[in-house]
Amino acid sequence: MSRLTTILAASAVAILAATTAAHAFHPFDQPSGYQAPKRYSARGVEPTALKPKQMPKPSSFFGASAAQNSAAWGADEDEEPAASSAKSKSQKFPPLLEGGPRPAIAPSTPPVVKFSGYGTGTVVIDTAGKSLYYVLSSSTAYKYPISVGRVGFTWTGTQKISRVASWPDWRPPQEMKERVPGLPDVMTGGVRNPLGAKALYLGNSLYRIHGTNDTKTIGQAASSGCFRMMNSHVVHLAGLAGVGTTVKVLNKLPSNIASAASSGGKG
Repeated sequence: MSRLTTILAASAVAILAATTAAHAFHPFDQPSGYQAPKRYSARGVEPTALKPKQMPKPSSFFGASAAQNSAAWGADEDEEPAASSAKSKSQKFPPLLEGGPRPAIAPSTPPVVKFSGYGTGTVVIDTAGKSLYYVLSSSTAYKYPISVGRVGFTWTGTQKISRVASWPDWRPPQEMKERVPGLPDVMTGGVRNPLGAKALYLGNSLYRIHGTNDTKTIGQAASSGCFRMMNSHVVHLAGLAGVGTTVKVLNKLPSNIASAASSGGKG
């Protein structure tokens, strides 16, 4: 093989790799410019700045069919495209947008760390530490890295998981479609869908713990209130935390608990 042929072949591989990476993520991963339609009180249960028409009614979830449930919950608000972006303004998607393939995702077990002060089976989210803990015992927990809300989009409180969905559909609510014309009515679950391989819905709020196909945001303050995990981690968590599991969202862990959890594995 000549030197020129070798160079051309290498270039083709590089171009293919770049193209594959570009299409590996959903088209709704530009949250900048988004104005959140809601805020939560310190208890995390009462909206403090939300128009009634924007809140899903509890009955719309608990008394509806599976298809209606998905519509009632709306989109993951932290995945709205930027309204200020020229591309977002001009791009129009078909009403039904395919999310791509749904590969089998093997669960990945996170490290076990020292952890105390919370009941076994509780999910504890440390916003400042960008970590999610699943409590295993009175002294240990699994520790997962996550993405949290960016400045001005965080919240605290206690919720219970009300639904767990695999490769959930993404349905932009009307308010979002008015802000960003051209969004699809539905994006089916798949590798390009912003909700990833699993979504754990928090009470009757619009917030979720969900997977992401854009792993570069893990460990960052990047969302508008939801908590993103690597797909392999959210699959692992979903195998432990089901409907009814208590989720506590904190600004930060007490210093003694945080210090123990950061000191390494269980001792």
